[in-house]
Amino acid sequence: MLRSIASLFFYARFLNRFSTRGYRRAAADWPTVEPDFSGQTWLVTGATGGIGRYTALAANSYGARVIALGRNPHALDELKTEASAPRRLLPVEVDLSCMAAVGKLAGQRAIKSQPVDVLVNNVGVLLNAHELTDEGFERSFATNMLGPFVLTESLRQAGRFGDDALVINVSSGGMYGTPLVTEAMNCTEPDQFDGVAAYARHKRAMVVLTRWWNEQWQGSPTVQVMHPGWVDTAGVRTSLPLFRRTLKPLLRNAEQGADTILWLAQARPAPPPEGGIWLDRSCQPEHEFAFTRRSPVSPEQLVEYLRLAASGS
Repeated sequence: MLRSIASLFFYARFLNRFSTRGYRRAAADWPTVEPDFSGQTWLVTGATGGIGRYTALAANSYGARVIALGRNPHALDELKTEASAPRRLLPVEVDLSCMAAVGKLAGQRAIKSQPVDVLVNNVGVLLNAHELTDEGFERSFATNMLGPFVLTESLRQAGRFGDDALVINVSSGGMYGTPLVTEAMNCTEPDQFDGVAAYARHKRAMVVLTRWWNEQWQGSPTVQVMHPGWVDTAGVRTSLPLFRRTLKPLLRNAEQGADTILWLAQARPAPPPEGGIWLDRSCQPEHEFAFTRRSPVSPEQLVEYLRLAASGS
């Protein structure tokens, strides 16, 4: 009962901002701009569905060479056939919950042949059932948090980013419901697993990690974090059926969810000096509730936790 009340309060608080209402209100003031990504190489994770699919196809249509990562070969083939410029869309089959596979991507031919100008860490899953990967990680933690960390760090260490490169991390408004934690992000005990809570923790950590990377890397590459609002994706239909049935008329489509990704890549605003998360081309605060500010975990401890996990320690 308490959780239901808390969820109702949460959704009511953010309804007008995260739904299609918020998008339409914000978009009314935007100038018409045609992005130009000619000559750029984009790397998009989770590129076969929802926001990632729209991002990959849109970047390709605006001139980019797009390396599309996904684990379904048939969906990758379909993505290529739908591209405006199929020769500039390079599908790469990979399971992004497998750290051994992710760690090898920096050496993959399509990725090392040209510098990466834009990396979109889009892939994300909300799982209601507990699953462990073959490497022993809870699957949503491996997909949502550890995989993007390993991919981004390995690309940088291998010198795969181009000059003025940009990393765009896709978070979620769900992160507003939790402070930063570490151990609970990788829940290996089935009877303690809560998929919604796990997803929120991963997305909170992504915001913190973005700020830490910017402080450490000083623009080489620049890192931004955004959230797309409430989007009607296949993941939402599968994992949050009641939420979708209740709010379906107000959920955003993939184009609306991906808009801020494309805008960040074109406009290249400076990262917010005090932190923040982008929504509808506007920087929003990282916290909406006082309790999420109170975390015993520092950004440095988060990074150390992820490094130890990635190393198998």
